[in-house]
Amino acid sequence: MSIPGFSASDRVLAQACLRERFGKEIEVQEVETEIRLSPGDRELALCPAMYWKEDGCAFVLSKTGAAAYRAMFFYSVKDRFGTGQEEYDNLGDCLITLLKVQEDAHARRAKETT
Repeated sequence: MSIPGFSASDRVLAQACLRERFGKEIEVQEVETEIRLSPGDRELALCPAMYWKEDGCAFVLSKTGAAAYRAMFFYSVKDRFGTGQEEYDNLGDCLITLLKVQEDAHARRAKETT
């Protein structure tokens, strides 16, 4: 199964969401991830993804189908977070939720270190 890459409008939407969240342009790299598309899968599927770093955090948003997305962010290998939802059928919803959950986690981390 070949998963289509991100469209130009997908990239524009991602940049708009990131600019809104961080107040500046963020460099987004298009990469590939290996993901089990279903929990019972033995094989990993190669999926197009967007990757960026900001606020000491790395973000990965993978496209797992024509209109299916998964996202996570991490501060380190042991300090990884998801959005609380396995998969989204709308890129905008996935991006907005990812950025909001990370914003909340960032605020909690800042509070814990002060």
